[in-house]
Amino acid sequence: MMPAGAPASRMRRVAACAAALVSLMSVSAFAQEPVVEQWYAALATADRGKFESLLADDAKIRLIDLGVEQTKAEFVDSLDEWEAAMAGATIRHRIEKTAGAVTTVIACYHFPANDVLLRETFLVEAGLIRENIQVEIAESCEAY
Repeated sequence: MMPAGAPASRMRRVAACAAALVSLMSVSAFAQEPVVEQWYAALATADRGKFESLLADDAKIRLIDLGVEQTKAEFVDSLDEWEAAMAGATIRHRIEKTAGAVTTVIACYHFPANDVLLRETFLVEAGLIRENIQVEIAESCEAY
């Protein structure tokens, strides 16, 4: 025979486990936000040192619309060109969603001659960006 209150006790344990799991998922999502914020701060200034510390050694940067895939080293080496392109430009971004280790961002790049709206997906593991995938949504930022 089960002791009185056993089913209620079991239900409390299940509820506690579920709450702990949701809490861990929220902490994981929260922990990714600073990494993503640092990415955009580093982009604005072409901060090579920051990218060296943000990107995993085996990181991949994929610019889908351009058909470009870069390693960490290739990406860091391309920052001279990026720095020139960013002269007079600004970036606005907002996190669209986070699911597990993946954070999706909508980013508006305001260049002096044009704007572009991108959806960027970050795979963040152990506090490092392992993958960044960029896809153009629109040739303007009106939908931002």
